[in-house]
Amino acid sequence: MFEAVTQSAQAVQALERAILRGELEPGKPLRIQDLSRQFGIGATPLREGLSRLVSRGQVQLISNAGFRVAEISASDLDDILRVRTLVELEALEASIDQGDSKWEAGIVAALHQLRSFESKARNEAEGNQQFDDLHKSFHTSMLAACGSPRLLALHSDLYNQAFRYRMVMLNKVGNHAKVADVHVELAQMVLDRDKAAATKVLREHIQLTARLYASVTPKSGKKH
Repeated sequence: MFEAVTQSAQAVQALERAILRGELEPGKPLRIQDLSRQFGIGATPLREGLSRLVSRGQVQLISNAGFRVAEISASDLDDILRVRTLVELEALEASIDQGDSKWEAGIVAALHQLRSFESKARNEAEGNQQFDDLHKSFHTSMLAACGSPRLLALHSDLYNQAFRYRMVMLNKVGNHAKVADVHVELAQMVLDRDKAAATKVLREHIQLTARLYASVTPKSGKKH
């Protein structure tokens, strides 16, 4: 039983990483036999993993046609970012109200790691697996004192869904611009307990993905 759970978790991790990074493209059919050969994971844990990714918005289950990578569209991205904004602003305000010195230290440490990696990677930070993990960790650190595991779980899923769009766009335009500088300002506002300023900057930061998508996608908003 434990081994089956472990294999299912491994399947989720491997599949989600490939989907988020654009290695499995939007709309691509996900055939169990092909995935089993590609990832070296059995059919049963793969099916379980795909089912879990359906609930996370990364995979779609098509009636009588099996699984496929979730499609992308302007309307879907707008919905993701709208809900992500609601979740993260709620969690941030709660964290500012409730956060202690340990929470503050976590933000400072996460920011330091993010900036340190980017300074070493120069202009090739975003899109690097380690940097992307540090980027998410920083955002999570600001929300960590919200007191709600469900808000944090929603943040994680919605962050990943938005990140998939960023990777699809970055793979098209090759944009690996520096992104850590804005986080310095955001972290300072959070540590100063300035809710109005911090939520304003976070809202604008979340919308960067929509602007990137709009810059490289026809205005019709059709799926690509």
